[in-house]
Amino acid sequence: MTESSSPFAQLGVPPALVAAIARQNATEPTPIQTAAIPPLLEGKHAVLNAETGTGKTLAYLLPLFARLDLTAAATQVIILAPTHELALQIHRQCTDLAQFSKMAVKSLLLIGGTSVERQVDKLKNNPHVVVGSPGRVRDLISTRKLKPAGVRAVVFDEADRLLVGETLVVIRAILAACPKGPQLVFASATEQAEASAIIAELSPGAEVLRPGTAAVNENIAHVYLVCEQRDKLKFLRQMLNALEPPRALVFANDNQLAERATADLDYHQVPVTELHPDFGKLDRKQAMDDFRAGRALVMVASDMAARGLDFPAVTHVFNLDAPMQPRAYLHRAGRTGRAGNKGTAITLLTEDELRLVKRYEKDLGIELHRVRMREGRLVPVGGPSAD
Repeated sequence: MTESSSPFAQLGVPPALVAAIARQNATEPTPIQTAAIPPLLEGKHAVLNAETGTGKTLAYLLPLFARLDLTAAATQVIILAPTHELALQIHRQCTDLAQFSKMAVKSLLLIGGTSVERQVDKLKNNPHVVVGSPGRVRDLISTRKLKPAGVRAVVFDEADRLLVGETLVVIRAILAACPKGPQLVFASATEQAEASAIIAELSPGAEVLRPGTAAVNENIAHVYLVCEQRDKLKFLRQMLNALEPPRALVFANDNQLAERATADLDYHQVPVTELHPDFGKLDRKQAMDDFRAGRALVMVASDMAARGLDFPAVTHVFNLDAPMQPRAYLHRAGRTGRAGNKGTAITLLTEDELRLVKRYEKDLGIELHRVRMREGRLVPVGGPSAD
């Protein structure tokens, strides 16, 4: 397939960017990319609603890169993310696109927990794209270190988390500092009434793009195992041994349990890393790099890792604790089964937590199947092997 005949080219993506994503084995656009790229290339405001793992980041990055004026020494795109981890991931995609396309796009990561002085120094190079947390971006604008006069587009990734509470005040300050009428792009896997109302206020003419995908990824199998709370770590080890997933995410509701799980797996010689909210930027980056590279086959995390992060090799998600809210379950499960691959979400429940099964099924429209361990294998209750 030539660059000119690529389905991405037919959507209007320039040849350099088509070649760049081909090097990343992306040759067929996903439904959200097909829906979003043409209107974003035209500079329209848009709301991108699609399930996790469907390529929303590229859906907005490709057209925004195509619209950059690389002769202008000015910041033209601001991308905001609710977590440092998601900002790091988006920035990595920006640098990959620039490198593989050979476009002279300069991008800069602006998040807290890192040297402000170093960021200020790098801003002197006038990056075309900045990716960051709302607080750090707002602070750098207010001190006139980040100059928004040339901003043409502002992206809100995981918009349903950004456009609420105190963060919304920061968002309004950022938009007030930008030139009137920048292109606004809102991306999220789920919709919340409060955030939707704010989007309608900020961008009443935005196109809402829902490309006919289900709210819940149909490639994910949902199962649960019932055990005592004190036995959860034991069953987690048994399931990891039985299933031998090439990459697995383990979620805990609190940091103490996450730390115990990490220590337990490490003691039993399972290659494991932990994504802890108290870690500094370098430690978090190291944990994600180790997991992506396969130096760690299991990552233990709290919900900070459940939103927006893309680990394509993850085949299994384990909920060591059951999330109380179905929406949280949805985002945890969405870390597997990405980009058309199959995945399995396994939740460990106590008898007292069994009520959550019906809640997940009712609110999310999914079916959870009960499993148990038998002779070192994970099997459905009353059925054949579940692996």
